[in-house]
Amino acid sequence: MSTKPFKPVRKAVFPVAGLGTRFLPATKVMPKEMLPLAGKPLIQHAVEEAREAGIEELIFVTGRYKEMLEEHFDHQPELMTTLEARGRTDLMDRLKSADLPEGSLFLTRQPKPLGLGHAIWCARKLVGDEPFAVLLPDDVVQARRGCLSQMVDAYTELGGNLVAVMDVPREDTRKYGVVDPASDDGRIVRVRGLVEKPDPAKAPSTISIIGRYILQPEVFDHLAAFDRGAGGEIQLTDAMAKLIAGQGFHALRYEGTRYDCGSPAGFLQANLAWGLADPETAPALRDFMDRLDRGTIPRSQDKAGAQR
Repeated sequence: MSTKPFKPVRKAVFPVAGLGTRFLPATKVMPKEMLPLAGKPLIQHAVEEAREAGIEELIFVTGRYKEMLEEHFDHQPELMTTLEARGRTDLMDRLKSADLPEGSLFLTRQPKPLGLGHAIWCARKLVGDEPFAVLLPDDVVQARRGCLSQMVDAYTELGGNLVAVMDVPREDTRKYGVVDPASDDGRIVRVRGLVEKPDPAKAPSTISIIGRYILQPEVFDHLAAFDRGAGGEIQLTDAMAKLIAGQGFHALRYEGTRYDCGSPAGFLQANLAWGLADPETAPALRDFMDRLDRGTIPRSQDKAGAQR
């Protein structure tokens, strides 16, 4: 274990400029990050995870028509006054969970959809010369302790750059940035290389990066080259790979279950998982699932009347 005092991670970047096309028409005017998971929008889950990990400054990289994200974390005195007059202190407490300390939320724009790496580069002036976290709100991790908190603990021990990873079926490596491991103790992986969305036959491992990162500011120097990678986009993974030779780079197998809420199926799975973990909703959900399994609930029918 190193005794070197590493700079603390105080800032987090949230890339939220995406269009959310897989959720149209729901996301026609509403940012996909505002889709509700267990009563809170996805962006609030990510922000709460960051604050639990000690993050002090939250940086949203937004695009057009994303004003709702900022408004969600703003104080709404009229609504609070109405709820107070009605004696709804329970709802007032729910609203307060979205309140942020003054001066902790910062916004910048990604004017063109040029990839995740470009979105992170757009935050360079707000991040400055210090390590920072990146959280993709689409990736939600259900865990007793937040994924980023686990990462901060590992970073305090290791320093350098750190990504959260999980093992995936080999055929799924084409969907992720994949780690080429130099060593692996089952929890911490020392990274030798990174490959963005490799062909499964050529993937160096099945250790795949999810949407949680702790990075050193030198990554901005590599992103500034605007090199195009997989899909013709400026890939964050490619810039991170260039950090490996000069800085420590590790991957953490976090404790918890990750849900891809950027896909309709993953979003539904996450809502089911959170619903089953909530004592108020779990009994009704389990009863519904039991009746569905027994076939006592009629199946839906399409417009032609055929059973699905």
